[in-house]
Amino acid sequence: MQRHLISAADLTRDDAVLILDTAEEMARVADRPIKKLPTLRGRTIVNLFFEDSTRTRISFEAAEKRLSADVINFSAKGSSVSKGESLKDTAQTLEAMGVDAVVIRHGASGAPYRLATSGWIDAAVVNAGDGTHQHPTQALLDAFTMRRRLIGRDAGIGQDLSGKRITIVGDVLHSRVARSNVDLLHTLGAEVTLVAPPTLVPVGVGNWPCEVSYDLDSTLPKSDAVMMLRVQRERMNAAFFPTEREYSRRYGLDGERMARMPEHAIVMHPGPMVRGMEITAEVADSDRCTVVEQVANGVSIRMAVLYLLLGGNEPAVSHARTAEEK
Repeated sequence: MQRHLISAADLTRDDAVLILDTAEEMARVADRPIKKLPTLRGRTIVNLFFEDSTRTRISFEAAEKRLSADVINFSAKGSSVSKGESLKDTAQTLEAMGVDAVVIRHGASGAPYRLATSGWIDAAVVNAGDGTHQHPTQALLDAFTMRRRLIGRDAGIGQDLSGKRITIVGDVLHSRVARSNVDLLHTLGAEVTLVAPPTLVPVGVGNWPCEVSYDLDSTLPKSDAVMMLRVQRERMNAAFFPTEREYSRRYGLDGERMARMPEHAIVMHPGPMVRGMEITAEVADSDRCTVVEQVANGVSIRMAVLYLLLGGNEPAVSHARTAEEK
């Protein structure tokens, strides 16, 4: 593992599989009466969130506490950032406090990279989402969920997603989740197809390692997993489609469309879901929808990432087993 986790594109196949396998070990901790490992005792981790978040922030905090780290939650609202303090000054304040890792979510694409490479802080940096750029731990938990569902919990150990066909549908233009998933799924050997209205497909998508389609119905019968994306109105400054009803009719997933998918295929969503827009309640509440699993798997993945970045050079899986056996 490298020192930081800034982008899903930075991970090799071996890096990604190591994280997924380590997360499988970490998931066993959740089944124990006491959900704690002593691995990061004495380490201090700061959750530095400049954007609102529920799932990601709570997931990272749960992961950090299960590894026995000391956790500091920093919110831009109510801090000196709201008075005009720069990222550099905030980082230097954290450095003076001797933190070991910073988990950062920022509205500006590239902020985590700047923090990691600027020399302002001597700590591991984990990108928890930056603008419309990257969200690597979300891509990892999505891949973890796919591997468990499509290959199996135990059968998937050491395996990638070679040959699996993944369809990502919706607001690709504003989605850091889509970008991260395309990078990671390609690294893991999966075939990715993006489906969206032409107005919500990024410029330069032809250079991405994926296919692009504007017809959802034609891609569903050959998909092993279909990931629905939320339309991110908060990032839009123009009208990208005529009406919500029209968008839902062409790119929403309902029970009729889900029935056209292969029997083993799963439905995914990074959350939060807008029921009735990109996904109906019937689909969201079905057994094939993995949204709740994704949230649970996110804690295991983030435990694995923090362990590998801060836990030393020993093989993570054997170390995690030893801690569990104790």
